[in-house]
Amino acid sequence: MSPALDLVANGSSPTNGHASNGHSATKKPADGFSTRAIHIGSEADESTGAVIPAISLSTTYKQNGIGIHKGFEYSRSGNPNRNALETTLSSLESGGAYALAFASGSSTTATVLQSLGPNAHIVSVNDVYGGTFRYMTRVAKENQGLETTFLDLENAGEEEVLAAIRPNTKLIWIESPTNPTLRLIDIARVASIAHSHPSHPIVLVDNTFLSPFYSSPLLLGADIVLHSLTKYVNGHSDVVMGALILPEHHEELTQKLRFLQNAIGAVPSAYDSWLAQRGAKTLGLRMKAHGRNALAVAKALEESPYVAEVIYPGLASHPRNELAWKSLSPHARKWIDTLSPASSDPASPPADGFPYSGMISFRIRSSASNSQLQTADTFLTSLRLFTLAESLGGVESLAEHPAQMTHGSIPPAERALLGIGDDLIRLSVGVEEEEDLIRDVLGALEKAVGSA
Repeated sequence: MSPALDLVANGSSPTNGHASNGHSATKKPADGFSTRAIHIGSEADESTGAVIPAISLSTTYKQNGIGIHKGFEYSRSGNPNRNALETTLSSLESGGAYALAFASGSSTTATVLQSLGPNAHIVSVNDVYGGTFRYMTRVAKENQGLETTFLDLENAGEEEVLAAIRPNTKLIWIESPTNPTLRLIDIARVASIAHSHPSHPIVLVDNTFLSPFYSSPLLLGADIVLHSLTKYVNGHSDVVMGALILPEHHEELTQKLRFLQNAIGAVPSAYDSWLAQRGAKTLGLRMKAHGRNALAVAKALEESPYVAEVIYPGLASHPRNELAWKSLSPHARKWIDTLSPASSDPASPPADGFPYSGMISFRIRSSASNSQLQTADTFLTSLRLFTLAESLGGVESLAEHPAQMTHGSIPPAERALLGIGDDLIRLSVGVEEEEDLIRDVLGALEKAVGSA
């Protein structure tokens, strides 16, 4: 085992499952978030001294005897670059001990749901990502008899959550913030309720929107964290990947998922793994820039007469601002504390708001002469720096129309109930200069609404 694997991230061993030999790593003081991102999984090559891992493209590996090898047999089962990435990921998600990388976020979702077996039941937040909704209701339902109860986990009381759990309920699926209306789920509360039920369902949190920098769901009681690595972790819009991270006490579940990872074979390439690990090295820096820019853009939108509502949990005006503050990871809170004067009550969020990742949704006003869709389209096509495109989390700013794009697979009636109307626009705020981004959105609003 590499010496760096003995480092402990927030009290847990950042092993990736491949290197684990059943012995506990020696605990040492935890390094900071960006230190772990740069060093764990990227140890200098012992043979060449290279400080950046080489790309290992080989699909198979020499054996010195039957079953005697250097830890690798066939690249679907294990690859040096994928193993290195998984080691990095398990150290970044606070409380994580094991990580599994997949070829996409969707294949990650599929593997988790297939692991539940036939005729299982799950509870999912009702405002779930469109691709996840599609897999639950069309693929898993038809192929394995999966039943899904979609529940408003933001507002549901304890009795309502408990009533939704059945004897065969094996999983509770959480996104927080949800996509695209950025509703916040109290992860610790839902996990506590779930674990108190005799069925003891696993609690999974899709942490894509906040990344391991802003949120640490495993520390809040979650059993599995899911990421679309395509988004913030890679951060450069050039890799499609997904990942699962689990805590140390879920070694058995990890091995079950790793079996499926190998058996199904939806694994990332060596080059994609190398790119994602390179992206992860700057995750801390990028998330700080995303958050600062998003807070500034959200404040500018909030002051615009052309905007009906701004949804950004970091805004002091957001109804769940206190929950957003409470749910921050320890390292994000430590950083944000350096940005604002110390509060007399550390439990209270800063009065002027705080960075909370880079995602903003808002509702654009429309005039009598234009429909909501026409107004939104004019806004989106008038932007200069925000590119009209799906996805999120890259260094460049993106804008999209959820009702017609990312959530088009959800039936219109259900979209309406979730508040995903033609007036809703989602922004992924990048790391460009703050004033340029503000000028871009305000100018596009003027063209779309002001001129009308």
